[in-house]
Amino acid sequence: MPAPREDAPAPAAPDWVVIHIHPSAPPKPEFGAPCNGCGVCCLAEPCPVGVLYSRRRHGACDALRWDEPLGLYRCGLAAEPLTLIGWPGAPRWLQRWARRLVQRWIAAGDGCDAAMSVESPKR
Repeated sequence: MPAPREDAPAPAAPDWVVIHIHPSAPPKPEFGAPCNGCGVCCLAEPCPVGVLYSRRRHGACDALRWDEPLGLYRCGLAAEPLTLIGWPGAPRWLQRWARRLVQRWIAAGDGCDAAMSVESPKR
């Protein structure tokens, strides 16, 4: 089999991805609307902070957590970053600082930034 040419274009990424969403998750909001914890963005791929934590650029983020009582997804790094990385006994001031830093990095509160559409599987 011949080796691929160096000047050959990279294979195109698919324009769709299959993600498995919790059945009780809220529907994805419109782009720019307030986040409702649907989890679509983090289930499709990790954000830059999630890439560091998950050590991968594709697939669901390892930091994503399902909150059963609230019926929505939450970023574990934005909620309890030091606990998630293995330092649960960190001083409270450091935990608050790390939480604010991660929330800023992931643009928490800036609205939905997942410019993708969601379709249910055809049955």
